[in-house]
Amino acid sequence: MSKPLVTDDLWAAVKPLIPRHEASAKGGHPPVDDRVCLAGILFVLKTGIAWEDFPCEMGCSGMTLLNRLRAWQRAGVWDALHRAMLARLRAAGVVDLSRVIVDSSSVRAVHGGKKRDRAPWTAGKTGRSTTS
Repeated sequence: MSKPLVTDDLWAAVKPLIPRHEASAKGGHPPVDDRVCLAGILFVLKTGIAWEDFPCEMGCSGMTLLNRLRAWQRAGVWDALHRAMLARLRAAGVVDLSRVIVDSSSVRAVHGGKKRDRAPWTAGKTGRSTTS
């Protein structure tokens, strides 16, 4: 049997951070369980599959997962979860953030970083001498 992506311990930490769903006045399907969505989001991020390729047999569609991911981002769930997990690690003595350093030379510049303006064309123009 495979290991669950969302353990009871992880779910206990995440559940209080997730905003409650209000029932829609229009009716329709009830919202998919948050734990199922979290497991689905982690599955997509772990495997690298496209959202639309998420297997519905796991309890919901990939678009539901993507919408829930975005809603939780807007609600600040991921930032709060990050802080909570760091606090747990600190409390367990597993990580010491007092000795952390970020070396910008090791951070990858995606797509080459900022694009600079093109250098102006100077061929055929003579500039003033700087030596006389």
